Amino acid sequence: MGSPRLLLALAAVAVAFAAADTYVVVLALPDMMASAGVPVDQLQRAAPIISGFLLGYVAMLPLIGRIADLRGRVPVLVTALVIFALGSLVTTLAYDMPSMVAGRFLQGVGGGGLVPATLALVADLYPAERRGVPLGVVSAVQELGSVLGPLFGALVLAVADWRAIFLVNVAVGLVLAAAIRRLSHVDPPESFGRVNVRLDWIGLLLALVTLVAGALVFVQPSQLMRDLTWGQLFIPVAGDGRWLTPLGLVTIGAAALLVVRSLTARRPLLDLRAWVRTLREADLLGALFLALALAGVILAFATADPKVQVFSDQGVWYLLGAAFATAAFVVHLRRAPAPLVPTGTLRRRPAWGAMLVSFFVGAALIAALIDIPLFARTTVYPDSQLMAALVLVRFLVALPVGAVLGGYLTRAVSAGVVTAAGMACAAGGFAWMATWGLQALDHPIATAPLVLGGFGFGLALAPVNAAVLASTDDDVHGLASAFVVVARMVGMLVGISALTTLGLRRYYAEQGDLPSAREVCDGRTRCAEFTDLLKSAGIAQEHTVFAGAAVCAVVAGLAALVVFRGAATRAVSTSELLRSAG
Repeated sequence: MGSPRLLLALAAVAVAFAAADTYVVVLALPDMMASAGVPVDQLQRAAPIISGFLLGYVAMLPLIGRIADLRGRVPVLVTALVIFALGSLVTTLAYDMPSMVAGRFLQGVGGGGLVPATLALVADLYPAERRGVPLGVVSAVQELGSVLGPLFGALVLAVADWRAIFLVNVAVGLVLAAAIRRLSHVDPPESFGRVNVRLDWIGLLLALVTLVAGALVFVQPSQLMRDLTWGQLFIPVAGDGRWLTPLGLVTIGAAALLVVRSLTARRPLLDLRAWVRTLREADLLGALFLALALAGVILAFATADPKVQVFSDQGVWYLLGAAFATAAFVVHLRRAPAPLVPTGTLRRRPAWGAMLVSFFVGAALIAALIDIPLFARTTVYPDSQLMAALVLVRFLVALPVGAVLGGYLTRAVSAGVVTAAGMACAAGGFAWMATWGLQALDHPIATAPLVLGGFGFGLALAPVNAAVLASTDDDVHGLASAFVVVARMVGMLVGISALTTLGLRRYYAEQGDLPSAREVCDGRTRCAEFTDLLKSAGIAQEHTVFAGAAVCAVVAGLAALVVFRGAATRAVSTSELLRSAG
């Protein structure tokens, strides 16, 4: 293998790029909606673009983490990057909502798979007492991606349309995959699904036909469609769907033949039989049960209208389905000879405690990511989404700094103390934000709570990951890291739904106490004084959300002090060794 540090650096860059993509989509969403035929004023219909990514990101994480444990970190990193690039290509070519959501789902699977593999790679390369700094650096680079994401998106959108963003993703994803594969100097294990050195020309031809014909079905070039001869390929043989055209049927047929070839050939282009063996060994059935359970939770909260409900009208059914899937998963774990989660994986307190802490960290963090820009829009930047987003950048730039420092401190201070200190800073920042007035962001001092909060969250990233890696066995580091990420994502979903609902109830209560517009405006229906009163009610809503986030941060800090006690994350000094020997 090449330089371990360079390999880890490339993996961290890949994680950062996937993180940046999450924030880029927020800026590109209106243009993506227009391309899919969804009016901009029907934002709720675009929810699948976001929830599709979340489903791919969260629901498949445990399976990918387990495969990383069984087959190695590098093969998973390379495969995840290829899937991310493929999802970006599908999104680039998307022509309607289903194709766009499919692309975003694949992007989520690939982007999410990078995280546990990279964290487990740190555990492979460094002993427990030296992991703090590299974990902090990885976390810092990842958060740096969240800072650069909006800026990158704004730059691309200034000179091109939204599809250029995802074309860049395709190029970067494939380049990083090739670089990591090259640097590792090893091919993926045979049982993981390799591309054979002796080229399968039939398989390659079928793959090219599938790719080219499929791209033409997506794009439907106007020059070809207007041609009397070539245009026949784009006329449906039945119904009116693109995939029922001769070209669409050729794509489907070539893809089916490629699958058959990959399953039956002696040396196929892509060894799908090895993939099937790998998925069986990783416990695909158990992973599907868990994925269904997580999908139910995600859909219940991600599809809700926070103005009136914590979860959507169908949320009860989603949660009921999640409960049944969870029960099936538990039964399966007890009966399966080689389950997805091996017995005792999270038996130590810091291991399962990291999931608890991560849940509350996520619940607090999402309030900053969503409500700081909302506060800016409500008060000083009502007409500029970009300027409101730049207010959040003040929070985000402090995250990488805190992440690196948290990694250094974890070598000398217990993970619980470092995490608690970070969450105390975050809680203090939120408490300060809960006192902001209408013109607060006009004053430079408003930057202080933003920096304090971002620094606090960054400080807590490395010790949480260090605690779970130090408290689990080497052969389950990928799976354990995946569960920590899942816990944080679920915490973000539950947190934003609950906190926003509480905030809106406060808003409606404040609004109900306001005098009518005619009373304030001397008979008119609108005036500046009444607008200020409505803004004050909106500020009360955000104050409630910030206060709730501060409570979540305090809970995370207190929990860390308890559950991380005994986690072996510190480097032991010579004097401590002598005292223990004596």
